[in-house]
Amino acid sequence: MAAAVLSAFPKKIYAEEVSTPIVLSTWNFGLKANEVAWDVLSKNGKSIDAVENGVKLVEADPSERSVGYGGRPDRDGFVTLDACIMDHDQNIGSVAYLQHIMHPISVARAVMEKTPHVMLVGDGALQFALKEGFKKENLLTAESEKEWKEWLKTSNYKPIVNIENHDTIGMIALDMHGNLSGACTTSGMAFKMHGRVGDSPIIGAGLFVDNEIGAATATGHGEEVIRIAGCHLVVELMRQGRTPEEACREAVERVFKKQQKRASEIQVGFIALNKAGQYGSYCLQKGFSYAVHNNRGNRLIEADSRIK
Repeated sequence: MAAAVLSAFPKKIYAEEVSTPIVLSTWNFGLKANEVAWDVLSKNGKSIDAVENGVKLVEADPSERSVGYGGRPDRDGFVTLDACIMDHDQNIGSVAYLQHIMHPISVARAVMEKTPHVMLVGDGALQFALKEGFKKENLLTAESEKEWKEWLKTSNYKPIVNIENHDTIGMIALDMHGNLSGACTTSGMAFKMHGRVGDSPIIGAGLFVDNEIGAATATGHGEEVIRIAGCHLVVELMRQGRTPEEACREAVERVFKKQQKRASEIQVGFIALNKAGQYGSYCLQKGFSYAVHNNRGNRLIEADSRIK
């Protein structure tokens, strides 16, 4: 598969040996998520199943405070979740501002597979989830509630760069069948305004997959990713001949150019994977890491950055 795909791209892109199947995910928690996804991929499974199962592990882990169960609440004390999923046929599903459901990524997949729509939000998304058999649960853990009450004493909203209080898990994968898929899920910025939605559930911003070219997902300050339609941009740059890392770098440069006065206060990171299995990343601030699992094993890589 890889050799046939390589011929469709300029040879200069492929300085490194490529390997498939492969899965990438954001941040340190991506290592354990990758293990779950790899279990699917290594058994000739589909990339769409790999990415859903992989991110579900993080959604259900209360120790990960920026995703799913145990995620830090908004300023009114509500845990609200955003997620989207996209397969190789450009089937897409998304939920935003969803409460009380452990696995928003699975609700997003149900939207993709069982409705004529792309996105459901708020109470409508919750009603749909309950109808589909998802269990209603309290997602606010004692630890997150304690942090929220402490935050209320000052109500100072200024997310700290590279502290995982606003960090998505995004995952992209290429399976043995040569098909790409991606998933993205988050509880959003800690103590955000009630009703805020970031880039994570927005196809083309927090996630984009084009099975002819590649896939990308994003993390960090979602507002900045939305401004440049970040992941769609990364994939289109790969279409033009950039390597995954080059495409991520150019997208970050656009953020930096527009936000130079406050660049030190924000973080944006992209990971990308092309059709042949070559991968790359780039971020605005030093400190973003991503996990890669292929036949050579599972490892964490620190992304290069615009601001050192």
